[in-house]
Amino acid sequence: MDKYVITIARGYGSGGRTIGKMLSEQLNIPYYDRELLRLASDDSGINEELFAKADEKLKKSLLFKIARNVYKGELIPPDSDDFVSNDNLFNYQAKIIKELAETQSCIIIGRCADFVLKDHKNVIKLFVYAPLEACVDTLQDMTGNSRKDIIRQIEKIDKHRAEYYKYYTGRDWNDVNNYDLCLNSSKLGFDKCVEMVKSYLDIRLR
Repeated sequence: MDKYVITIARGYGSGGRTIGKMLSEQLNIPYYDRELLRLASDDSGINEELFAKADEKLKKSLLFKIARNVYKGELIPPDSDDFVSNDNLFNYQAKIIKELAETQSCIIIGRCADFVLKDHKNVIKLFVYAPLEACVDTLQDMTGNSRKDIIRQIEKIDKHRAEYYKYYTGRDWNDVNNYDLCLNSSKLGFDKCVEMVKSYLDIRLR
C-alpha cells in the first residue's frame, strides 16, 4: 500500500485523540499530536515552550486582523523580527507535517493538517464530533469537574480551534466540505469509528 496520512480534526471531548491512538495501534503507523511541537522546535531552534503557548489558539491581537494569514508554505528567516511570531511557529509545524507525509504513513491530530496537506496524495481527512452533552459526560468521567465548568471549557477550546483554523486556512473549521469523513463518536462509539475509517481507507487506497 502507498504511504497515506490520516488527519483528525476533533471537537473537544469527542474522543478524536482516542480514535487516533486506536487507529495508530491497529494500523501500526505513528501518531503525532504534541510531538509535532517538539519536532518543530528541534527543526527551527525555537523554544518548544513558545510552540506550546501558541498551540491551536491565536493571540488576541491576531483576532482583530482584517486579513487572514492563510498558509502558503513560506518560512520567515531567522534574521527577521517575526522569526518567533505565531505565524512562523505555524509555518514550522506545517513544514514538519509535510515532511512526515512525504516519508511515512501516519496519523496527525489537529494543527490544520488537512489544509496543509490539501495537495498531497492519499490524505484521509476526518472530523470527529459529538453532541455537547456527550462531550460533557466523557470529560466529567475523566476529570470529575462540574458540568458547568466543563461546558465553559468545551466552548472555549472549540472556539480557539475554530479561530485558529479560520485564520490559517480561510475556511470554517466545522464545514463538512473540508473533510472526507465526519464521525459522530457518540452514535457510533470509538470502536465502530475506527472500523469505519479502516474500511474507508481500504476502499480509498485499493
